[in-house]
Amino acid sequence: MVTIKDIAEELGMSTTTVSNVIHGKTREVSKSTIEKVEEYLKKVDYVPNINARNLAQNKSKIIGFAMKARADKYSNLLMDPFVSELVGGVEETVRNAGYFMMIYISRDLDKIMRRVSTWNADGLLLFGMLNDDGIRVSERYKNPIVCIDTYSIEGIRHFTNVGLEDERGGFEMTEYLIKMGHRRIAFVSDNQTGVDLARFMGYKRALLEYGIEPADEDFIKIRPHESEIDDSLKEVCERLKDYTAVFCVSDLYAVMIMAALSDRGVKVPEDISVAGFDDNLLGRYHRPALTTVHQDVKGKGVKAAQTLLEIMNGNIPENKRIMLPTELVIRDTVAKL
Repeated sequence: MVTIKDIAEELGMSTTTVSNVIHGKTREVSKSTIEKVEEYLKKVDYVPNINARNLAQNKSKIIGFAMKARADKYSNLLMDPFVSELVGGVEETVRNAGYFMMIYISRDLDKIMRRVSTWNADGLLLFGMLNDDGIRVSERYKNPIVCIDTYSIEGIRHFTNVGLEDERGGFEMTEYLIKMGHRRIAFVSDNQTGVDLARFMGYKRALLEYGIEPADEDFIKIRPHESEIDDSLKEVCERLKDYTAVFCVSDLYAVMIMAALSDRGVKVPEDISVAGFDDNLLGRYHRPALTTVHQDVKGKGVKAAQTLLEIMNGNIPENKRIMLPTELVIRDTVAKL
């Protein structure tokens, strides 16, 4: 492997000059010298020894991204459009800052803890953490941590969390459905924890404020695992016969339900209105286009990564709960009664 010393001797320059060109510190280096060094680097196909450089700086230049998946949801967490868009925002921000990203996904928190404790990462992002999950990870990992969409009291108290005004978004969409004349509104989710619970609470608050008493049967639980989804969608469609509208906790579920309804001859929005949450590509390009609650998913990933980088640089945010806004997006899947 060609070293900076070898290049400097070959070109008759100092190692400092060659190093400055390689690392982009060229303010005091002449244009002709830069061109000469760069031409030689191409000739010998020089590859910088990043590990040696990072070791000298006592940094790994690695950002860890640990994600806890649910065993009853997906066999592959990254198949969820929300997760993929979130990861894309994080990766772009980390890369532009000169860092590398390592992802570890597991349903087992103990495995996550064992893995991240071995990483020499400069900072860590956590996603999918519930209850005391984040605290347990931090017991093994001592560098800066930022959580994404964490609703546990322990997580909020100990870490900076980048989340969303989920309850408000749930309220505003339900209010819109009510103002469109709907009073029999179902809510579809796969759980009542974290983000989903916040959106469900917004839905219930809107019903109560407009004099509609929520009933237990109005919450319809979908079972999204590939081994159960077909039977689950059949059950959901059957239960929706008692409603004029359904508010789905995600665009993914909304599109899945619209497809299942269509297969059974049920028209949206003529026979039933459907609303989602997230505003991803699935809902935008489905026909009829989905009425939904917009959130900037990529922006959430970007904000989480930027916040972590700031903390790593010693800039601790005063606000540990960073709540991003939501916005109603009215399209074609809600009819006025």
